Amino acid sequence: MENVLGLLIIGVRRGINLAVRDIGSSDPYVIITSGRQKLKTRVVKRNCNPQWNEDLTLTITDIHAPIKLEVYDKDTFTGDDKMGDAEIDIRPYIASLKMGFQKLPNGCALKRVPPTMSNCLADESSIVWNNGEITQDMLIRLRNVESGEVELRLKWVHIPGCKGLENEDSGSPQYIKGETFTIGKKHS
Repeated sequence: MENVLGLLIIGVRRGINLAVRDIGSSDPYVIITSGRQKLKTRVVKRNCNPQWNEDLTLTITDIHAPIKLEVYDKDTFTGDDKMGDAEIDIRPYIASLKMGFQKLPNGCALKRVPPTMSNCLADESSIVWNNGEITQDMLIRLRNVESGEVELRLKWVHIPGCKGLENEDSGSPQYIKGETFTIGKKHS
């Protein structure tokens, strides 16, 4: 437990316009790997726009370790067909967690992350404060495939007794939506 920073819950919500790998459709599932950890969603039969709505939980020991997402088509008699892959960049999310925000208005966007060639985002992603939690919704564009995106939500869980994330600049002003916040206080 001393090397564990916390848990990262990756909510695998849905797939959008996934590639066809069977006759007219696919039977997709998602695998998320980081280090030796490998997590898998259930298979959704005959659907290129599947709704998984599953939370997969990774134990995080290194915030710089790559988190890979792969989508496969389940086959009965042959090996499963790959339907694309991506890397999940958690660095902006972790940076927001380290700022130590507290008691902000619900729905307050802490940071907006634009899509780039290196982060696999299909659209701008917002890191948001809601009901005492910081989450990041993201739409990931799959690589090495003709089409497909996967909608995710990141959520951090601190575990008592673990190393945790260190707060950076815990007393300095934080800037959000043109307003200045100091931890626990709002300044006009």
